[in-house]
Amino acid sequence: MVGDAATTTPRGEPLLAVRDLIVRYGQVEALHGLSLEVFPGEIVAVIGSNGAGKSTTLRAISGMIRPAGGRFLFAGQDITGLPSHRIVRLGLGHVPEGRQVFANQSVRDNLMLGGYPYTRDKDGARKIMERELARFPVLAERQSQLAGTLSGGEQQMLAISRGLMSRPKMLLMDEPSMGLAPLLVREVANTVQALNREGVTILLVEQMASMALHVAHRAYVIQSGLVRLQGPSASLARNPEVVRAYLGGAA
Repeated sequence: MVGDAATTTPRGEPLLAVRDLIVRYGQVEALHGLSLEVFPGEIVAVIGSNGAGKSTTLRAISGMIRPAGGRFLFAGQDITGLPSHRIVRLGLGHVPEGRQVFANQSVRDNLMLGGYPYTRDKDGARKIMERELARFPVLAERQSQLAGTLSGGEQQMLAISRGLMSRPKMLLMDEPSMGLAPLLVREVANTVQALNREGVTILLVEQMASMALHVAHRAYVIQSGLVRLQGPSASLARNPEVVRAYLGGAA
């Protein structure tokens, strides 16, 4: 499952540039000047062990936590310090770790909440919702069901579709395979690739390195709050250090 993604050569300006990101939790510094880039049309993976700073990176980019230092540039605009709702309106969506669906709201209401930036365009929001219900037919079957009663895989589908309701140019995806059975992990991988073919640029944080390197064009390896390795996914999948640490010892 490793190293099958197409390769791309980044051209022009990055869609997202993270420059010298520093994040602290109290006196503990979680990120120590991390930098990365994502170019239009790419899937870029971020892999690393638990506690390396992967999810913290995404949360800082999307405005969920305030960094102690560094800058974010998205589509040529400095978004450093902007609140999350403004970042979403600019076209940067976030599918959070652990799904975080609204358990006491219906599937349909969860999707509507994801489309809140376009509340004035009800026809447009309705069309996007129908597209998302068609993407995952099980959601269409259960659109009146409370989100908290869905299975883990179904909640992940809902979280992805909710993130797409805001019509993002780019999607941050945080551990979409977490807690899923192998068959569902493959479905998530296929969904990530399908979204990319539809034109969505993706920054993918994944604990399951084999899946991440399979779907991504390029990847970053984060250790202890810093980028330690980066490059085309196929090359990293053959790197002995990556194989030993993240791929079970054999490519």
